[in-house]
Amino acid sequence: MNFNFQVMTQEEAEHIAYKWHYDGEYAFYDMEADQEDLEEFIDCKTRGDSIFSVKNGEELVAFFAVEKDDDTTINISLGLRPDLTGQGIGNAFLEAGLRFVQTKHHPEKITLSVATFNQRAIKAYRNVGFKDRETFMQETNGSTYEFLRMEYFAEKI
Repeated sequence: MNFNFQVMTQEEAEHIAYKWHYDGEYAFYDMEADQEDLEEFIDCKTRGDSIFSVKNGEELVAFFAVEKDDDTTINISLGLRPDLTGQGIGNAFLEAGLRFVQTKHHPEKITLSVATFNQRAIKAYRNVGFKDRETFMQETNGSTYEFLRMEYFAEKI
């Protein structure tokens, strides 16, 4: 799969927000599961140029958000299209995302946070070089959940 990153359009944001629905416990990641997250995702001013659609050719396969924490750190969040999860493409997608961030921003480290129940994603993050840093509790989706903060020390490109 060839991953191309482009600033997300309004049409793409709305498609992801209202059409991508995950199965079982992963429904936690549906955009509609948290009203505040949904509003931020579909608001073009809030989204700005920090959320990217990821395509394979013309096919929308994922999204990738980039937020600068400080001069040396980029925080990312991402989502693979629901029907593509568990298909063995997560590592390739993550590696493409890391190259994209490193080329565009040249950070010293890249961080992300993931719900601790999502062992499938945690395994993929570890496979590409993320290290566990700390767990914390966060209010989201109408309750409080445990998250794992992970960190990747970027290669110089």
